[in-house]
Amino acid sequence: MATYKKAFADDDLIFNQNEDANRELMRRLRGRLKAIHAGGGDKAMAKHRAKGKLPVRERIALLIDDRDDFFEFGTLAAYGMYEEHGGAPAAGVVTGIGRVSGRLCVIVANDATVKAGAWFPLTGKKNLRAQEIAMENRLPIIYLVDSAGVYLPMQDEIFPDKEHFGRIFRNNAVMSSMGIPQLAAIMGPCVAGGAYLPIMSDEALIVDGTGSVFLAGPYLVKSAIGEDVDIETLGGATTHSEISGVTDYHMPDDKTCLETVRQLVSKLGHRPRAGFDRAEAKAPAANPAEIMGILPADRAKPYDMHQIIDRLVDAGSQVEYKAGYGQSIVTTYARIEGWAVGIVANQRKILKTAKGEMRFGGVIYSDSADKAARFILNCNQKRIPLVFLQDVTGFMVGSRAEQGGIIKDGAKLVNAVANSTVPKFTVIVGNSYGAGNYAMCGKAYDPRLIVAWPSAQIAVMGGEQAAKTLLQIQVAAMKKKGEAPDPDKQQELLDRITQRYLAQTSPYYAAARLWVDELIDPLATRHILALGLEMADHNPEVKPFNPGVIQT
Repeated sequence: MATYKKAFADDDLIFNQNEDANRELMRRLRGRLKAIHAGGGDKAMAKHRAKGKLPVRERIALLIDDRDDFFEFGTLAAYGMYEEHGGAPAAGVVTGIGRVSGRLCVIVANDATVKAGAWFPLTGKKNLRAQEIAMENRLPIIYLVDSAGVYLPMQDEIFPDKEHFGRIFRNNAVMSSMGIPQLAAIMGPCVAGGAYLPIMSDEALIVDGTGSVFLAGPYLVKSAIGEDVDIETLGGATTHSEISGVTDYHMPDDKTCLETVRQLVSKLGHRPRAGFDRAEAKAPAANPAEIMGILPADRAKPYDMHQIIDRLVDAGSQVEYKAGYGQSIVTTYARIEGWAVGIVANQRKILKTAKGEMRFGGVIYSDSADKAARFILNCNQKRIPLVFLQDVTGFMVGSRAEQGGIIKDGAKLVNAVANSTVPKFTVIVGNSYGAGNYAMCGKAYDPRLIVAWPSAQIAVMGGEQAAKTLLQIQVAAMKKKGEAPDPDKQQELLDRITQRYLAQTSPYYAAARLWVDELIDPLATRHILALGLEMADHNPEVKPFNPGVIQT
């Protein structure tokens, strides 16, 4: 803390208050993650072990080289959702990126302690996101299959649409044509349409006594054709390894199966890389732990984004682009653990321009949008990946901004972000409101990874502004009916609207719906970005940049 305090702050109390508030946010996050890691609970876990099966995260720990190097994403998927169905921690599936025999791989593993690994709507969305990451970065993907199939009470939300269950098998086929290795370990039931996932992979392993694959289970077979048959005869390991030939490897237990997967991955051939520049990594010039004291506890308070960047990038690596122009966005070349990046970050300081104009922190002005768009074009020209640090309340509004062409300049930035072909990574530090979310590479703009700090808030506008806007609409509607509310009634309405709206701006609300890949510890940001950059380097295909029509 000494470096930050001595150089930038006279008030140790404010620093300590910020630090306490941000550490409390992390404490809450860790508590919620711990509960999610318990899966379906102690009883379900005991029942799972009694079948001779390892819990999902123990399976992953045996599969990967180092559990501390495993980046789990989508952990908070379905958080607070499906409560009427008993809940679905992590949407009943664990997804992540880890090293297997030294190779970066995407891992998708069903958690059979959660409704027998059944597929909820968010389970499907989470699986599709994992496949998307594998395809975008040309990473091998490993499936640890242990699922009872679609959760039937919600089948209409998971079965027939383009982004539903069937898209997974379509992706299996597409990845095969792309030459992306797919390995599937059948470690539990694999039923009905779900049976296609492991068998459409390159190779399938099946565990004796617990693994099974069939299009219809014994009850449905009896109902459909009157045949009495047990699970093992219908689709067990012996049937598919010795009779049908559906599976490739007959494994005696989970541990042997996972070790065999490691052996298979160790023999994969190597492919060309993208060639993004990497130098020897250097530690940041300032202590990253100080981020917790720099980031204000009050999300409306200003701070200098340069101080955050200084604690994320390699010492001495920054070359700031147009530092004196369009200062409400910081654009700088830098390195993260040696990887060259272009950083586009919202500046949260309140600024005064050379013309004497005041600029609000976190707002995008015409000149900053113009600068950021040009910087993005430069990074594409130079094949430099982009990192967006979001803390944005939106674009500047009002007659002066409109007459100055804010829509035109904002469109220029959105166009550049949308058409950028170098890998993009997004970190939501604080606010992520309205079109600012889009311009700073929100989920709709295909970042390779998008993560958020526990301090993040994502919404079409800030809670206070939104609540007052919604209140005005409701009051106007009531007046039309001759029901004009008194001041006390208006305050009651405002409080109710505010609480509902603020709940929807929570980072947990966003993470539950996979608007972000993961909520992360701010101090892990540098490592996660470096992992993402290494991952992106596996795909040698960087398309030519064509921004299309941009108004000038």
